[in-house]
Amino acid sequence: MSTARTHRRSVISEAVAPWSSIAQLLRGGEADTLIPVIIPRNSRRLWWMLPLWLGVFTLLSAVMLSLREAESDGVGDLAYGALATLFYTAGALFLLLGALWWWRSSIVEIEQGTNGVLTRYGAVTRTLDAGRHYLWHPWSRVDFVVDTATEIPYSAPVMACPTQENVPLRSIEVFLKFRITDAVLFVRTIGAGNFDLVLSSAVQDAIRQRARKMRTERAYDLRGSDVADMQELLNRQLDRYGVRITGCNIPDVQLPAQYQQHLATRERVAKERTAYEQEWGLTRKRRIDSLGMDIERAKKVRDARIVEVKAALNKAREQVAQLLEEQETNAQRVRFEIETRGRSGLISAENEARAQRALAKAYRDNRAVLQYELARRRLEVGAELASKAPQPVVVRTDGNGGDSALTTLLAAQLLPRIAALPADTTPTDAARLAARYLDGSRDTDSD
Repeated sequence: MSTARTHRRSVISEAVAPWSSIAQLLRGGEADTLIPVIIPRNSRRLWWMLPLWLGVFTLLSAVMLSLREAESDGVGDLAYGALATLFYTAGALFLLLGALWWWRSSIVEIEQGTNGVLTRYGAVTRTLDAGRHYLWHPWSRVDFVVDTATEIPYSAPVMACPTQENVPLRSIEVFLKFRITDAVLFVRTIGAGNFDLVLSSAVQDAIRQRARKMRTERAYDLRGSDVADMQELLNRQLDRYGVRITGCNIPDVQLPAQYQQHLATRERVAKERTAYEQEWGLTRKRRIDSLGMDIERAKKVRDARIVEVKAALNKAREQVAQLLEEQETNAQRVRFEIETRGRSGLISAENEARAQRALAKAYRDNRAVLQYELARRRLEVGAELASKAPQPVVVRTDGNGGDSALTTLLAAQLLPRIAALPADTTPTDAARLAARYLDGSRDTDSD
């Protein structure tokens, strides 16, 4: 039952129905039958013109009777007048009846979500939207009512579709939704019956091309796969008919019976393998969990040891810091002592240097004074000795022996004079006196 239902294909057709049955046929026709186009039975006949023509004939008869009444007299005048009044009344009634019949037959109501194709003398003029319309022209009529708002579902199984290894698949179920976008283009170019053949052929070609690219073992991958490229291909083919595919899907793929047994074996082996992998995964997970627990315990022991080491390290750091502080205190104390000693030694050295400089300066000043006094005393003693010591007299001769007696005589005369000189006479003054004396003696001799 399910296999037969799966292999049933949707059929697109059009139907001829009265206006009262259009909504029922568009919304739900027979099983697996899609009716997007309805040809309404046109109840608009020309019988409404009969009352109009009768009214016109009756009015013309009433006019003729009125003219005859004007020509006659007496009893004939009354008869013609009564007939003319009767004919006037009947003509008016016939005209009113024809006008009402014409008004009622011109009303057309288009269902919501559909479009009516309006024709005049058999030629398409325009489309009518949903709602009530009045067709006052006697030869205007709605030939087609097209469903343009509903997304129409369409199911098309593709039988014996070969794969890449040329293995024919038993069937591929294709489900799509389409919508008529241009009612005039649809009914003028293809129609519902022909569109069913065209759509079925296009779907089968697209599915066969897609199946040819698939390996048989991966045929089930077609179920629920992305068919956007196939939908775009179908839209390019059906766009010239005023139809657009709004959705496409592959809900089911059926393989041959022998290949299904092969796949069942493979699935059983795959399930066993999956079960073994799951069991191994559980065992591996337990081992990993136990190893993780051991690692956690080791981490805790390590963390505890790290805490102990850190505590010992902090304690050692505190001790080292304390020792460093003590050493620094001792170093500062020693430095202060050294600086104090240095400052005191420096001050004492500076004082001693100042004293030595003062002593040296005093010694230098005393020495100069002493040297000056010694030099002065030496001069005084020398001068006193010089004044008391005998003064030699040097008599210069020219070296010839003729003047020696005279020179000796002059020297003898001169010596007492020199000796009689005062004590403060210098040797130079004595020499000058002796020279003047000698020069005077020469001048006397020459005379």
